[in-house]
Amino acid sequence: MKKIGFIDYYLNEWHANNYPAWIAEATGGEMKVCYGYGKITNPVNGMTSEEWCNANQVECCATIDEVIEKSDYLIVLSPDNPEMHWELVQKPLRSGKPTYVDKTFAPDKKTAEAIFALAEENHTPMWSSSALRFSNEIQNLDTAKIDGIVSVGSGVMDIYLIHQVEPIISLMGCDVEKVMYVGTEMTPHLVLQYKDGRTATIAHMPEAPFALYINNTDGTTISIPSTTGFFPNLIAQMVKFFKTEGKAVGALKEQTLAVAAVLETAKEAKKTPDCWVMVK
Repeated sequence: MKKIGFIDYYLNEWHANNYPAWIAEATGGEMKVCYGYGKITNPVNGMTSEEWCNANQVECCATIDEVIEKSDYLIVLSPDNPEMHWELVQKPLRSGKPTYVDKTFAPDKKTAEAIFALAEENHTPMWSSSALRFSNEIQNLDTAKIDGIVSVGSGVMDIYLIHQVEPIISLMGCDVEKVMYVGTEMTPHLVLQYKDGRTATIAHMPEAPFALYINNTDGTTISIPSTTGFFPNLIAQMVKFFKTEGKAVGALKEQTLAVAAVLETAKEAKKTPDCWVMVK
């Protein structure tokens, strides 16, 4: 059995609570989350790392070094606090052990580039992605025909925007030139314009399912009113990455950097609605 270690800002969060069972199920028990480290106690409900580990039958480690030493593979979590990733990846990405870094990968493009550089300098296989890029409905589409996308999704923009940007980048490419923020505080909208003139629009609505409407250059439209299978498919990609000792990654570096750049630009665009902000 291969052993996986969790490294998190705090362990009692949705991904940490669900990944262990999904990984065990996907591998028939051949891989198991065995070790966990949380930097702080859950700030919302007060659950400690020790309490979480006891509840999930995971050995609680006092340090990141201990997790790395005991594990075959590593998962750096902190999905809602990407600003912590730079600190949390310092030792994992120097270990040489295959490491998955949870979404959102980085708070800005500069940090994203620095994380990749750290992994590459130390020959540590690494990747990151939103699960939504693995939705059943967008696998194997003819991306060469896509002229534009309308995307809808739920959640707070600052945390959940990744889930709309990543599928767009995976389908339309990395060359987003500029971003505009429109809409209201409750219903924010973004417009992404590519260097070739194609556009993608994003809408956040509190209770809306993640949906995509894809217009093709041949005049056809693909309607995806809801997306399915993304978490099982993400776990399958993660397992493949670990099984191949980091040779098979689920998202390319240039796509992850493009996502980080768009997310950073979106934050800037929100400060000046109805104005284009160039992607750096």
